[in-house]
Amino acid sequence: MSVFDHIEFDEHEHVAFCHDKESGLKAIIAVHNSYLGPALGGCRMWPYASSDEALNDVLRLSKGMTYKAAMANLHQGGGKAVIIGDPRVHKTPEMLKAMGRFVESLNGKYISAEDSGMSVSDLQLMAQESTYIAGTKASYHFAGEEADGNPSPSTAYGVFVGLKESVKYKFGTDLQGKKIAIQGLGHVGYRLAEHLHREGAELYVADIYPENLERAKKHLDATVVSPYEILQLDVDVVAPCAMGAIINHQAIGQLKAKVIAGAANNQLATDNLGELLREKGILYAPDYVINAGGIIDIYHQQISSSNEALKTHLEKIGQTLNEIYMRGDAQNLATNIVANSIAEEKFKK
Repeated sequence: MSVFDHIEFDEHEHVAFCHDKESGLKAIIAVHNSYLGPALGGCRMWPYASSDEALNDVLRLSKGMTYKAAMANLHQGGGKAVIIGDPRVHKTPEMLKAMGRFVESLNGKYISAEDSGMSVSDLQLMAQESTYIAGTKASYHFAGEEADGNPSPSTAYGVFVGLKESVKYKFGTDLQGKKIAIQGLGHVGYRLAEHLHREGAELYVADIYPENLERAKKHLDATVVSPYEILQLDVDVVAPCAMGAIINHQAIGQLKAKVIAGAANNQLATDNLGELLREKGILYAPDYVINAGGIIDIYHQQISSSNEALKTHLEKIGQTLNEIYMRGDAQNLATNIVANSIAEEKFKK
């Protein structure tokens, strides 16, 4: 099947494939839309079961980045990169340098940053071969802490702000005593859990790595459950913070939570599920709105900014979600459809 016929193609501007035999690199870069500016998006490394699975993911992710940048009012387009492989097993300096050369070959059409399975040190190796790598260093931190280029703290804080606003909108209360199920305790998920714990939330967590679960249990008094249970719990909020397409027909049929607000990209398996969530009275925070903190962080690292300006921009995520919720209720529209409409007004010619 041609990439042009792929169900997730959606008029992508550029899709490139790379196989570097010496390093073992197998990677894909997708540029969805650059109307608002150069396409920026993270580079993800994941043990995809097949190249088809990787292509599907990169196309969905790059499209999401276009919408994310538009909703965050950034002069950037949307793109994404994926490396096929287990980051804990297959990643090598030679592979990362090869990835840097792959990014460089696009001559600035795509600017790469950090995503799942990657770190600042990985980006620094890529940057040895490319001038189009963002997030290798930083000057600003929303909480005034030392900044190292990792956008995860900003992503987590933005999700926290958005989740808090979502709870307020749905229940009219704060987070104290709210039961929240977090699926995935990676760089973003664990930091989100820390924010929620400080606000008095009761946490339930699932992750594929036992050490992450032990840390959450020990330091955040979290209840550990299996990945198969996490979406079925009798909780107030489900926060997907792992891979995408986790909210499907089966999951919705089992959901007891009344709010979905998490860091994962492309949480809905298909767009029409947003309407099903609305009909069931479940408030969905569109993922590319609530998880925009990372690209907001990178944007502020590239301009003459400040810690305060970065924090203010991150906290606008809550305001944007509130506007989406109000418009959705007023027009009887699913929140993802409302968000899509607002974004498309900004980036479509």
